[in-house]
Amino acid sequence: MDALALQADKFGAPLTPTVIHRRSRRPDDVEIRVSYCGICHSDLHALHTSPHDGGAFPLVPGHEFVGKVTAVGEEVTEFHVGDSVAVGNIVDSCGTCRMCQAGQENFCENFPTLTYAGRDRVDGTPTLGAYATRYIAKEHFVYHVPPSLDPAAVAPLMCAGITVWEPLRSAGVGPGTRLGVVGLGGLGHLAVKLGRALGADVTVFTTSPNKIDDARELGADHVVISRDDEAMAAHRATLDVVIDTVSVEHDLAPYLHTLDLDGTLFSLGYLGPITVSTIDLLVGRKRLASAGSGGHRYTQDLLGFCGEHNVTADIEIVLPEDVEHAFERLRSNDVRYRFVLDLSTFGDDNAVLS
Repeated sequence: MDALALQADKFGAPLTPTVIHRRSRRPDDVEIRVSYCGICHSDLHALHTSPHDGGAFPLVPGHEFVGKVTAVGEEVTEFHVGDSVAVGNIVDSCGTCRMCQAGQENFCENFPTLTYAGRDRVDGTPTLGAYATRYIAKEHFVYHVPPSLDPAAVAPLMCAGITVWEPLRSAGVGPGTRLGVVGLGGLGHLAVKLGRALGADVTVFTTSPNKIDDARELGADHVVISRDDEAMAAHRATLDVVIDTVSVEHDLAPYLHTLDLDGTLFSLGYLGPITVSTIDLLVGRKRLASAGSGGHRYTQDLLGFCGEHNVTADIEIVLPEDVEHAFERLRSNDVRYRFVLDLSTFGDDNAVLS
């Protein structure tokens, strides 16, 4: 099956419309006409990672998308042609290890298959992402989109949303929980929305005074400027859970100090090495944890919850011809709060795809 995609042919090359070939449909596969795909910071990172450092080219980014089912394999039972569906950044796993058996395919001990820049488990071919007109995915990694939600605004839930949802759920965040959110970007704004919908009392920590009003509009009960030492001191030992979404290296100590007895800080944004003083954990018996992506059970749980509580991402729609400009803005953090690529009509006039 052919698809029209935005592909970087080699490291340093721009994304250009290119016809790619998708693998043949298998009995447990769902074929999807992609409508919208979120633009993630990891897409930008992948495009700027050289082969010497592990980059893989040619590259089609895109791992948080929604679309319509166009065909299903003979073993598919949960989906039908015309269904509105979503897919995240994992499209397969071994299915047999203890993590997969627990519904945590994101932690597959034999490594999950990524939606792009991965390797198909059956034929070994490289996976190409959803900056494209069509995608084929295994049924187990495809999800129903609640009909009440805007499909474009659902797309970021499949990466940014699930990344904060698993920690919120595993920590038991709910009514009475004192929740802190560090950073107000793609992950942070969804952590605020989801925390508020769960019934938590939400405190946002930001370095930007101009984000105070935004944080309150998203549902924050309190907003703290993290560069204000007095304000940070006033919030010492006041929180049960902190979700840290900042994507660059920074000191975790000030946020560990905001935790009360047995509190947990989830570091989600920065994936590099960190240094923490043991005493910052010892006093108050605090915990430092992390998480990434999501397994099947939590992803389905997230979408159901969002459908019930009308939670979606705040987005800006980007047309395919403007994707490079969107990347320029993303590099400078000029987005509120997630770009979503509109692929609903992309390739419709391409004879190869008819």
